[in-house]
Amino acid sequence: MQRGCLVALMLSLGVAKGVEKSDFVHDIAPILARSCQSCHGAKMQMGGLRLDARAAAMKVIRPGDADSSELYKRIAGIGPQARMPMGGKPLSAAEIALIRNWIAEGAVWPDGVGAVAAEVKPHWAYVAPRRPAVPGGKSANPIDAFVQARLAKEGLRPSGAAEKATLLRRLSLDLTGLPPAVAEVDAFLADKSPRAYARQVERLLASPHYGEKWGRWWLDAARYADSDGYEKDKQRQVWFFRDWVMQSLNRDLPYDRFLIEQIAGDLLPNATQDQRVATGFLRNSMINEEGGIDPEQFRMEAMFDRMDALGKAVLGVTVNCAQCHTHKYDPIKHDDYYRLFAFLNNTYESSIAVYTPAEQVKRAQILAQIAAIESDLQKRMPNWADSVRQEKTRWTVMRPDVDDISTGGQRYLPQEDGSLLAAGYAPTKHTVKLTLKDPPARITAFRLELLNHPDLPMGGPGRSLDGTGALTEFEVQVGSAKVKVASATADIRLPEKELAAIFFDKSKKRRVTGPIEYAIDGKDETAWGIDVGPGRQNVPRQAVFVLEKPIEAAAGATVTVLIKQNHGGWNSDDNQNNNLGRVRLSVTSDEGAVAAQQQSFSNWRTTVPEWAAENSRIDALWKEYPAGTSQLVMAERESRRPTHVLERGDFLQPKNLVTPGVPAFLNPLPAGVTQPTRLDFARWLTAREAPTTARAAVNRVWQAYFGTGLTATSEDLGRQGEPPSHPELLDWLAVEFMERGWSLKQLHRQIVTSDTYRQSSNVTAELLERDPANRLLARGPRFRVEAESVRDIALAASGLLNPQVGGPSVYPPAPDFLFQPPVSYGPKNWNENKDDQRYRRALYTFRYRSVPYPMLQTFDAPNGDASCVRRSRSNTPLQALTTLNEPLFLEAARALAERTLRDGGPSDAARIGYAFRRCVARAPTDAELAELMALLKQQQARLDRTQAWTMLARVLLNLDETITKE
Repeated sequence: MQRGCLVALMLSLGVAKGVEKSDFVHDIAPILARSCQSCHGAKMQMGGLRLDARAAAMKVIRPGDADSSELYKRIAGIGPQARMPMGGKPLSAAEIALIRNWIAEGAVWPDGVGAVAAEVKPHWAYVAPRRPAVPGGKSANPIDAFVQARLAKEGLRPSGAAEKATLLRRLSLDLTGLPPAVAEVDAFLADKSPRAYARQVERLLASPHYGEKWGRWWLDAARYADSDGYEKDKQRQVWFFRDWVMQSLNRDLPYDRFLIEQIAGDLLPNATQDQRVATGFLRNSMINEEGGIDPEQFRMEAMFDRMDALGKAVLGVTVNCAQCHTHKYDPIKHDDYYRLFAFLNNTYESSIAVYTPAEQVKRAQILAQIAAIESDLQKRMPNWADSVRQEKTRWTVMRPDVDDISTGGQRYLPQEDGSLLAAGYAPTKHTVKLTLKDPPARITAFRLELLNHPDLPMGGPGRSLDGTGALTEFEVQVGSAKVKVASATADIRLPEKELAAIFFDKSKKRRVTGPIEYAIDGKDETAWGIDVGPGRQNVPRQAVFVLEKPIEAAAGATVTVLIKQNHGGWNSDDNQNNNLGRVRLSVTSDEGAVAAQQQSFSNWRTTVPEWAAENSRIDALWKEYPAGTSQLVMAERESRRPTHVLERGDFLQPKNLVTPGVPAFLNPLPAGVTQPTRLDFARWLTAREAPTTARAAVNRVWQAYFGTGLTATSEDLGRQGEPPSHPELLDWLAVEFMERGWSLKQLHRQIVTSDTYRQSSNVTAELLERDPANRLLARGPRFRVEAESVRDIALAASGLLNPQVGGPSVYPPAPDFLFQPPVSYGPKNWNENKDDQRYRRALYTFRYRSVPYPMLQTFDAPNGDASCVRRSRSNTPLQALTTLNEPLFLEAARALAERTLRDGGPSDAARIGYAFRRCVARAPTDAELAELMALLKQQQARLDRTQAWTMLARVLLNLDETITKE
């Protein structure tokens, strides 16, 4: 409401004339109680403000000056801040007028009315943790001291220790996600030394499977998936990030460094490949390449997702609530959100080629051999640079208009240097129409430059998966008349080559790439190719097209260039584009224009006939160069991108500019940092004074062991989160974690060696009634394992498990219809593995965001759309149907049966005991053995031997205990 309207209303009410004084108790207090005090009262003080107590309320009231009072401005909607009450019905004009008049009259608040406000203390999670004193007692592990002190207060006692076989199975599942082998259980049972359990802990912490289990813990938070999401949900190759996470955890990379490398590894001095790969954490956001999208909109959506992931996974604070307005519950201002946002906003959406250790060795060897040959050649001709042909043609860069209808939905974004960057949807066939603005009066030739850009795959200059592209035809028109191109030259001349299989377009035509002449031959089957092969393909290229007759453009004449790109495949949803990525068009009026050659010795030496043998040797070496794999990473821009506060989080409504900074209620940036970078931000997150980072980490680790964190709301340690069940223990663990070098393995060791962890999970009726969720920790954990472990247990118990660690994602059995319309938006590749790769751990299963793998989805695995730090845990009939009937589980049952018959012993009783132990570690009781013997005899009466044992194995693999950690 405009101020003039309010004044008019007050005049009509008579309040402006002072006819009647405002009465706080009668007029004002009811409004505050009804509309304000649910958020600013005794139970909640959003922003540290209370409006039920005079002394506290006067923080936002200036008696006698209503127009300067924050209370009046916020309820009237005056100024840039969100109108109050936030999320509620606005106050009526009459109520606003009453409050304004009351403030203008001096804001008289009678003594004895309202509450007596105690000092609003900072929220517990926003104060840096300090090490509390360990409660007295004889506990060797401080965890037990804190837990037992709380139990004593509640009049409860801890449970006894779990049986050894059960305990080893619990420990194995917790540290590696796999059940123990029968031989490992036997060795533990036979070890009577006091350090028997400690030895098992160290063995499992040293296992490469530890990184697989705890890697999944982090990948949930990192939104890891193998596809882009949204409508097209195209495949992406980002498994190097997944492997980096596992390897980092296996070598116990300190957690603070673990975070720094993921947020700013590319900014570390002499950043390694691994440190750049680590920044894939931020790049795991979804990518939208639907037709007609605005790329900037979905870049911003990715930015919002990164902020959400940092909030949940690192800070444990719901920062995204401040994306649209100042946080309703926590002291995060709208501006604070965008100041944090600014740290991440100065980046490219990059992808790079990355190499396995073996490939890195091979690359180094090849590059060393090439360098040695070139060094010898340079010694023969030290003045080689004098022989390089210099560019003499004068070129004028054009900034053409793009006909949006001609692009096939692809966006061509103008760049500062006059080039056009392809973005958004990537059609597999299109002809972009470029109209020259104010062309020169005379044009003899055109130059088309293909340029690199960090936002292109592998840096470009093309948009195909490996950063290359193909030019089908280059055409010129004046008005509607076609202008003939007499000749073309390029800085690269490749022989004819058939298109790769990925570009198959379902036609029967033989489609090829080759020399630049193919771009002016009028044929749709031929194209100028620039794919030299790995190691040399991601470099700028140029071609020059000389006209048969110069264009003598009359004033107002329309000169149009058509760039035809028809060498993609048939399916734009499957990375089949072969487009040019960044192009720049120039013209000249000079005669004799030709394409300039790259000014490098590696290029020039190929022009020396006498060096044909050496050039052939080098070409042969390049052909052995590994292709590598793509990985999405962060890369810093050279010039800072401005960051604006976005009104209501809308990228189309930028408001005031902000610079990188941090919220005032958290730890400050280090003194002397005046222009903080993303690396400064990462170090700020992991500073010793950071109040939430260590707490959030140890709470999520605790959650993985006990089913619920010390505070149940792992994603939200803020005011709306649940207070910790054991606040002193949480702080003790956080401080211990930091002061012991941020070692996750040490944190695991501390937890699993506690008596609290080693308790029996058996529960009495009294304890179940007193503490059904086991928040007091009077017993050991007992709950269903996570989705991946459900599958891994079946594979391990059956002996089918392929224990290979790391590498590309795999395709286990899945229904074909899932990857075809209408279930999937478009057809998707699912090349089912027929070898033992189908038996890899579930961690390696290829994950489409739009078509989650059914078994994992059934058991509550997230699909990677957003950061997840707390999985749900359901119990549905679909789960039993999956483990009974899903093809891989049937294969596991058959394999367990065959292994049991081969290795289980001489009698049916021995074999049943063997199979039972492979599934649940312990031996069956007499009653269980009798029940299983009866089942076996029943099946043997109707089936052959292997089939009968397969039916028994199906039962064992489907026991509740088999998929439960207890």
